[in-house]
Amino acid sequence: MLQKIFLLLFVLSGFFLKAQTKGVVVDSLGMPIPYVSVFVENEDKTTTSEENGTFSIQVSAGAKLIFSALGYESKTVLASKASKVVLKQNIFDLDDVVIKKANKPKTLEIGRISHALLEAFDTGPKIEAKFFPYESTYRKTKWIKKIMLFTDSPIENASIKLHIYSVDENGFPGAELLTKDLIVNLKKGIYRHQFDVYDLDIEMPESGVFVAFEKMRIERNKIERKVTNSQTGIVRTDITYAPKVLCYMVKKPFAFSYSGGKWNRKINEEELGTPLQIYEPSLTLLLSN
Repeated sequence: MLQKIFLLLFVLSGFFLKAQTKGVVVDSLGMPIPYVSVFVENEDKTTTSEENGTFSIQVSAGAKLIFSALGYESKTVLASKASKVVLKQNIFDLDDVVIKKANKPKTLEIGRISHALLEAFDTGPKIEAKFFPYESTYRKTKWIKKIMLFTDSPIENASIKLHIYSVDENGFPGAELLTKDLIVNLKKGIYRHQFDVYDLDIEMPESGVFVAFEKMRIERNKIERKVTNSQTGIVRTDITYAPKVLCYMVKKPFAFSYSGGKWNRKINEEELGTPLQIYEPSLTLLLSN
């Protein structure tokens, strides 16, 4: 009898340690904020608020949630106090307006890998970034015109969030060069999508740029699949989120991903200074004058 009591207490303690945290993200006027990224500090777990600002995530009550959306100040909140999260809007100083010359259009695609095999991956709950170094030949095509990305989606109109970051003093992804979230819809199947960002007036920095994608864990992207264990007959539900992003196997000195509320750099720790083999997202940029 005593053993059963201890077992019950153990099960209940596990239930309370990990519980479903539900809430809503709003602005200072009480209006819901859609597609806010919600990261769990120091854990490889994340979710995204729905179009009506609501979110849910399985975490312990003592976990810290980081809420992030372009145009708003990031905020860290205890899961136990996240039933209603208010984000404050950022106020941006407008830079001097630069008029693009109306010369004959010139374009230059950068970042494409030749003769490389594309493979589709579910990258899990993190942001994957690709670094684009600057070259002097970009001076005549210094504006970022398009972001291109190969995806494989089993559903129509899956959504994904794109980011463009400057490079900080340590060589990590730094400040966002966008002022609001860039959320795009994708076709069903394997496609090379092209997203026009020319009107956003993003100039290729001389320190280079990071471009990243973030999978959105929203109901519209959810894919549920019943899987039966052939030995036990037990049926479980596997949940994944569309789309898969196609990647290349390449050799690079480093790779960056964002999880647990921070950027992580992967290097070859066994042979320092030697490139490592990584799967790099099939992101490319089209520059223009």
